[in-house]
Amino acid sequence: MSLIVILGPTAVGKTQLAVQLATELEGEIISADSRQVYREMDLGTGKDLKEYLVNGKQVPYHLIDIKQAGEAYSVFDFQQDFYKAYESIIGKSKTAILCGGTGLYIEAALAKEKMQEVPKNTLLRKELETLSQEELNARLIDLTQSIHNSTDLINRERTIRAIEIVLYTSQHTEVQLSPVKEFKLIGLRMEREKLRKRIGERLKVRLQNGMIEEVQQLLSRGVTHEQLSYYGLEYRFLSSYIQGHVGYDEMFEGLVQAIRRFAKKQMTWYRRMEKHGQMIHWIDAEEPMDVKIQQALKLATK
Repeated sequence: MSLIVILGPTAVGKTQLAVQLATELEGEIISADSRQVYREMDLGTGKDLKEYLVNGKQVPYHLIDIKQAGEAYSVFDFQQDFYKAYESIIGKSKTAILCGGTGLYIEAALAKEKMQEVPKNTLLRKELETLSQEELNARLIDLTQSIHNSTDLINRERTIRAIEIVLYTSQHTEVQLSPVKEFKLIGLRMEREKLRKRIGERLKVRLQNGMIEEVQQLLSRGVTHEQLSYYGLEYRFLSSYIQGHVGYDEMFEGLVQAIRRFAKKQMTWYRRMEKHGQMIHWIDAEEPMDVKIQQALKLATK
């Protein structure tokens, strides 16, 4: 199998399984996480880099810590970087294992066609700059009929860029095929209440380990509170707490509930993938690791 994909909701144990699978298959891991690309954003993004060490040996990984916090990174950027990592791994006759929970990134990696590089349209941008955020949102929704990334409707720059991309790709239909010819999707899932409990426990540990201090360091290095709000739930809630808008308990309860809702949205995304014809082979995340590995190996090699 040229590509194995390990997916599932947050906190379900994807990285542990991917690392053990990579060890068994002499593979390398490609991250499909939209935030782990950023350096100095470790606890808030759940990198758990120590998990990539097995018996003192480093399991190779890609697309983690490749950007500075505050830099722009798009789905197009991810797809290009994914192809480079994938072809490098395959070129060494090793197994590529894509691991993560960002559905948009996973679908970009599995797409049959490469995304087009879209240049900036100065005239269009000048026109769009006169519109309010609500008018921009209406324009984008009218063009696409669906929105994959909700931040495209929140951040003005992203909304304008999304409109620019939709209009360009509708007029330029050249096709380049993906280098990925076959793949296997392996999903980890857990009973809802148990996952909810695990999310709460994991958040407590990360806060105890210095997640607030991590955000304070980012702020001291020039990342703004506005930028933090686009780097996921943890950074958004901690930014609000650091600014004094909410107390600690309110921050914690609000954040844990938001992460639980996010996990539910992830599962909805995967179900949508299945409805669109993708076959996801599900494994019970609560099984012992050796059982999960055997199941994954059987799925990956048949």
